[in-house]
Amino acid sequence: MKYALLICDDESVSPSNEELEADAVHRAWQADLDRRGTKLSGVRLRPVVNATTVRVRDGETLVSDGPFAETKDVVGGVVVVECANLDEAIAIAAGHPYARWGGVEIRPVWE
Repeated sequence: MKYALLICDDESVSPSNEELEADAVHRAWQADLDRRGTKLSGVRLRPVVNATTVRVRDGETLVSDGPFAETKDVVGGVVVVECANLDEAIAIAAGHPYARWGGVEIRPVWE
């Protein structure tokens, strides 16, 4: 089954790309995905200051700066994995470094 892992973080403590690449825990997590052969795709998102939200209400397109919700934790990346079951997806999510201070939301993907 395919799962989307929504990597949630508090951007005030989010590491730079260079720091993330140098992080041994993150490298180990990437190696675990490679070993399992579960990663289908993944991207890191730019900060919420670069976000644009679009809503259509009564036929009018409304555009606003920022994320879709006012919250401290924001989605900072998405990884799509294919796992045997939810338990395997949980094990993968638990290994992500952001699970230590942010969170990783697991969502099944419609197929």
